[in-house]
Amino acid sequence: MKLVILDRDGTINQDSDDFIKSPEEWIPLPGALEAIARMHHAGWHVVIASNQSGLGRGLFDVVSLNAIHTKMHKALAALGARIDAVFYCPHTPDDGCTCRKPQPGLFQQIGDRYGIELKGVPSVGDSVRDLQAGVAVGCTPHLVLTGKGAVYRGRELPAPFPPGTRVHENLAAFADDLLARAESRIETV
Repeated sequence: MKLVILDRDGTINQDSDDFIKSPEEWIPLPGALEAIARMHHAGWHVVIASNQSGLGRGLFDVVSLNAIHTKMHKALAALGARIDAVFYCPHTPDDGCTCRKPQPGLFQQIGDRYGIELKGVPSVGDSVRDLQAGVAVGCTPHLVLTGKGAVYRGRELPAPFPPGTRVHENLAAFADDLLARAESRIETV
């Protein structure tokens, strides 16, 4: 199974220190939805793993979160694409859960849902905690220089980043790399 796991805020859509609380605040990053569409059309299953502590903080409710995701799904459907599943942690940092990234709980749920080991599955995010969560279950880490990742543009990644983290300008650049690597594997077989 060809699977890729994406963070949401800062990776697919604009991030906000005030949280994305409504469909109106959910604004896709340039080229991000098209990148997901290209991966989908190439046979990749695209899944989201996202911290959504705004739920636990009472900033928005599940109805609002579902409305945000409905907007995202409709925008992707217009491109003939989809997100296969959205996994999210509703807890605050103080809740001590195992699903809030950098803990690996969301990734374990994804592996359980699909009945697969996640070793080597690309995991894409804009922060170190996104990548740490994926690496804990064997994912290959990919940092995008959008959202929180923009501060690392032109810099070496500091020590908390997992060794071997691949860096991409944005989700479109990641998709280019992913699809080129998949194509080169096919050609060498």
